[in-house]
Amino acid sequence: MMSSKNGSSLCRLGVVVTLAGVISMSIMFSMFKPSQKCPLPPPKPKLNSVKNCTNSNNVAKSSNSVKSNSVTEKAEEKPIVLLWVWPENYRFDFSDCKTFYNIDNCHLTDDRALYNDADNVIVYHRNIQWDLSDLPPSPRPPFQRWIWLHLESPTNTKRITGLENLFNLTLSYRQDADIPVRMRLMTRKKPNEDFVIPKKDKLVCWIVSNNDPLTGVDTRNVFYREFSKYIQVTLFGKAYARFLDYNDYYPTMASCKFYLAFENSVHKDYITEKINGPLAAGTVPVVLGPPRRNYENFVPAESFIHVNDFPDAKSLAEYLLHLDKDEDAYRKYFNWRKHLTPSPHLILQTQEFILAICTACDHVARHREYKEAHDLYDWYFS
Repeated sequence: MMSSKNGSSLCRLGVVVTLAGVISMSIMFSMFKPSQKCPLPPPKPKLNSVKNCTNSNNVAKSSNSVKSNSVTEKAEEKPIVLLWVWPENYRFDFSDCKTFYNIDNCHLTDDRALYNDADNVIVYHRNIQWDLSDLPPSPRPPFQRWIWLHLESPTNTKRITGLENLFNLTLSYRQDADIPVRMRLMTRKKPNEDFVIPKKDKLVCWIVSNNDPLTGVDTRNVFYREFSKYIQVTLFGKAYARFLDYNDYYPTMASCKFYLAFENSVHKDYITEKINGPLAAGTVPVVLGPPRRNYENFVPAESFIHVNDFPDAKSLAEYLLHLDKDEDAYRKYFNWRKHLTPSPHLILQTQEFILAICTACDHVARHREYKEAHDLYDWYFS
């Protein structure tokens, strides 16, 4: 049997050996620790304040290179949008996007020398030749997207073969386009009590610039001829040899109780600036176009009068004559102005495509994902 003395010696020896092992292991771990420790970020880090955690074989990025979610942070990050042709040769200053719509998050250009660097190329449908000879060169750069620009209704659209699977994005008045183009009413939480209906000295007005039967105007012309038998309509525009100066457009429209916002052809979503003008001017639009429900996707039901609400043109005329005498009933068509605000659209002919091109600029800066438009006509004529 081992003595108590020998047992105590062995116990002390075991403690020493154990302590030596712990010290050795600590030294070994300290020799092989990573060359850089990755600290936990502070609870609310500021943009660019936290550096990337890297090992000794990587070069840490500087805080200035960390990107934010802003599409306008750096000029070089703006996507290049090449306008391949000027639609109808209507030219404008690209800075108008900033001036009119506060859009400045892409680099717009018409310089074809930048084609290989362009992130997006806008192609205007009506400028495409039947043999496709004036399209941008192919094959395109793999990162590049082509945008199909077309604002005309299907009635006024030519079918050019060979456009299937050619474009990535559609830019159109259609609500289901990749980039829909439309003036929108803006909502406001605090009621606007300042709106005053402009003084009126005319009952019904209509500004008509196009009366070409090939553009589908027969529907509205037939209705107008019957309608005008029962009520006086003041006509303006090139179609009736009473050209209205651009400076007089909104003031004249504001002086009318009702305005005929008749589209040249009837198609889904084909609701143009013809309704926006009277809404912005303080006049009640009388619309002829797609069904009422389609209009109500964009403007309040009580802000306009639809010809389809009446069995015939005579009934519509009688209703407008009644509203002319009933001021309280007429004023109800402006109740929407308390919480919605319209914006006047650009009216110069050369400004016709500014909204569309600027809208495309804003869209592609916010949406960089890939997409492809397959059969354009199957979609557009449906």
